[in-house]
Amino acid sequence: MADSKWVLLIFVLCLFGPTSIFCESDCSSKIPTNFLSFAKKQEVVDWMAGLRRKIHENPELGYEEVETSKLIRAELDKMGIPYKYPVAVTGVIGYIGTGEPPFVAIRADMDALAMQEMVEWEHKSKVPGKMHACGHDSHVAMLLGAAKILHEHREELQGTVILVFQPAEEGGGGAKKVLDAGVLENVDAIFGLHISPDLPVGKVASRSGPLLAGSGFFEAVISGKGGHAAIPQYSIDPILAASNVIVSLQHLVSREADPLDSQVVTVAKFQGGGAFNVIPDSVTIGGTFRAFSKESIAQLKQRIEEVITRQAAVQRCNATVDFLEGKPLFPATINNKNLHQHFQNVAGNMLGVHNVKDMQPLMGSEDFAFYQEKMPGYFFFLGMKDEEALGRLPSVHSPHFQINEEALPYGAALHASLAATYLLEIQPPASSPEGKHHDEL
Repeated sequence: MADSKWVLLIFVLCLFGPTSIFCESDCSSKIPTNFLSFAKKQEVVDWMAGLRRKIHENPELGYEEVETSKLIRAELDKMGIPYKYPVAVTGVIGYIGTGEPPFVAIRADMDALAMQEMVEWEHKSKVPGKMHACGHDSHVAMLLGAAKILHEHREELQGTVILVFQPAEEGGGGAKKVLDAGVLENVDAIFGLHISPDLPVGKVASRSGPLLAGSGFFEAVISGKGGHAAIPQYSIDPILAASNVIVSLQHLVSREADPLDSQVVTVAKFQGGGAFNVIPDSVTIGGTFRAFSKESIAQLKQRIEEVITRQAAVQRCNATVDFLEGKPLFPATINNKNLHQHFQNVAGNMLGVHNVKDMQPLMGSEDFAFYQEKMPGYFFFLGMKDEEALGRLPSVHSPHFQINEEALPYGAALHASLAATYLLEIQPPASSPEGKHHDEL
């Protein structure tokens, strides 16, 4: 009789004891494919594409995303998702889940670029001189798609997902303002993505460690003495001085930087003079510098100022250098190695491991790096290239840039899956002190 009781006990333990553990692991692996199936429903795809087209028609620059923000809030209201607004001027922060720790964030940037769209199509930009040429319209649509997926499964979330609709990524440092607002203080991890015209639809790419460079901007005014071009001896030529400055700046990378420490100094702006036979009083030059460490960024900044002022002095000119405090220095985008493993697992389950690519670092920059300085973060690239299309798609920041909307369900499902499985599997201890929670939760 005693033996039969032990047999019954063992049977009950086997039947019920391990179920939640096995189910949790099994459910976690199924979440990505289930979420992708949801995101690929025609009504969901059409809804995301419609949102993206509305945003594309009405591009807004950094900290001016008033109508974009209004559209986001309207969609969150329809879904019954609470949010905080305004954050960092025009940003929106939404919340889905238990309202309790752990907290995981997923982010999309909202701003457009100051450039004229050259693509002729039904939903071309209606605002002269402004265009969504970096795909931020699609980023917003995909994050709203992720919100819809997560809201449908809100009862299953083992924590809280924070939706970050961020303004002013394009040089404005909107991520820093979001952090300064204090709305992400207790977040344990954050994920972000960017569309890529070089990767086919259904493929993603990223890497552990340094992914994108840190960057800064500079502008310099080199002043001389204007005069007639036919009698240069009575002038002090700032164009000649600026030309020598530009050549000397290139030596900072070729002769001062470690060849194994990737750096870039590019002068992309040169303004001076307005006539063929007049030497101007001054010339304005400007550009950007890039590196993967704070030390290298600081060294470049110091040497750029020294080279400009001293090389100008050699040509009897004066120079002032402005590092544009309104465009903060961006740190390098460095992916957390544990989140890299999490990304590979989730993306592999959804897309197949052969569609998850490792990539080399790029010298582009992203203000997502500001989040990574405060919490573990992970950034990746989402393919949108049509493999059947001939030729290379126009790059981001091109007036001919276009979005392949077939990528939208993949981005939405990846956002949602990375967040939901993070809460389910990792369950980190709450980072907030006892009794400290977001007021809005």
